Amino acid sequence: MNRDLTVGKPSQVLVRFSLPLLGSIVFQQLYNLADSFVAGKFLGDAALAAVGNAYEVTLIYLAFAFGCNVGCNVVLSLLFGAKEYGDLRTAVNTTFIASGVLCLILMALGFAFTPALLTAINTPPELMADTETYLYIYTGGLLFLFFYNIATGIFSAMGDSRTPFLFLMVSSLSNIGVDILFVTAGGMGVDGVAWATFLCQGISCLCAMAAVLLRLKKLPHAPHKLFSFRLLEKISLIAIPSILQQSFVSVGNIFIQGIVNSFGTTTIAGYAAAVKVNNFAVTSLNTLGNAMSTYTAQNIGAGKIPRVKAGGRAGMAIGLSISAALAVLYVLLRSLLVGAFLENPVGATLEEGMRFLLIVSPFFPILAIKLVSDGMLRGAGVMRYFMISTFTDLVLRVVLAKAFSDLMSSSTGIWLAWPVGWIVATAISATFYLRGVWDKEKAEKEADAAAV
Repeated sequence: MNRDLTVGKPSQVLVRFSLPLLGSIVFQQLYNLADSFVAGKFLGDAALAAVGNAYEVTLIYLAFAFGCNVGCNVVLSLLFGAKEYGDLRTAVNTTFIASGVLCLILMALGFAFTPALLTAINTPPELMADTETYLYIYTGGLLFLFFYNIATGIFSAMGDSRTPFLFLMVSSLSNIGVDILFVTAGGMGVDGVAWATFLCQGISCLCAMAAVLLRLKKLPHAPHKLFSFRLLEKISLIAIPSILQQSFVSVGNIFIQGIVNSFGTTTIAGYAAAVKVNNFAVTSLNTLGNAMSTYTAQNIGAGKIPRVKAGGRAGMAIGLSISAALAVLYVLLRSLLVGAFLENPVGATLEEGMRFLLIVSPFFPILAIKLVSDGMLRGAGVMRYFMISTFTDLVLRVVLAKAFSDLMSSSTGIWLAWPVGWIVATAISATFYLRGVWDKEKAEKEADAAAV
């Protein structure tokens, strides 16, 4: 069901819209972990390592798919809020066509350069064949990945977060079952894990596409085009910065991983376990930021600026409440949470992971303020302010992780880089939000357009 986020009490609207998104995040995490879990459980450490090695490459593909999702979502939310249904349909067509072309280019590059890329990241020879196999199959299914993400962006733009949640829930649970079926009953190896992901993503994509077409038919009829360069430009102005942001985050994480690796196996294992727990909290809070993007875009499109401000206050209150609860939970249960990912949850490895959570998790409320502010900036289309904050956090985290760890001769220095980066970036994002740059930008654009 389409939901108009421009009416109703902002706090209630945001909660109803955010809950299915949060559920989607849970199942997305489950989807991402399924291949690694099955590979490690049924095929051994080498298969697990191959899938994990391939995952670093798939994050680049995911960055492009997510960027297309964000660009589509923001522009469509503006059009839906303004009830410009003809342009909305045109924007949908334009997004699918442009993303399809981009996806085919990435597929060609992936098939051509996968071996060279794996060599560049120092893939061990014994893992090369399985990693290549996994990536070739994954690359073959990129159209499914892209079009599914676009479909979820369309639903979210129209205020429907429930339908994408249902699709992802069924897909993630099916992926686990098909993974196990292909590996056990089918006698397949890493290729079975990859084909299971291919199949489940494909079915989910086709179902989501069919649902999008049915949903669009229910909107009021209005003239529309197959393609619009004008709308492509608007979508690209949002999508490209998002793609760059996600890509640079992936690269930054690789640099941090390199610093972590210098402290040996115990630190690597502790970090691997703790960061999975940490990423769940960060991704959950980012979900609220995504909800704020849709909410802000719809209300700006409807010309309801005071309602945007009220939604910002409500989003901050919700974010602070959730983040504070997560912070307390993570501090109190850090041993249990980290230990759940370790084969032998004792000793130095457990202590390393617990230390990471103890240092990082109390700063979740700070991060919540940043992500809500970022969501509003992104929803208003003022991407340069969003990018400034994001890149500040990333650069500081990488630089300080190296500087602090060298200064302290301890991995604790790496963990301290997280809260420092968050504090500085939050100060920047919150300043932009409080200054109302999202509203000023809109007024400036309107003034410029009127002067032409």
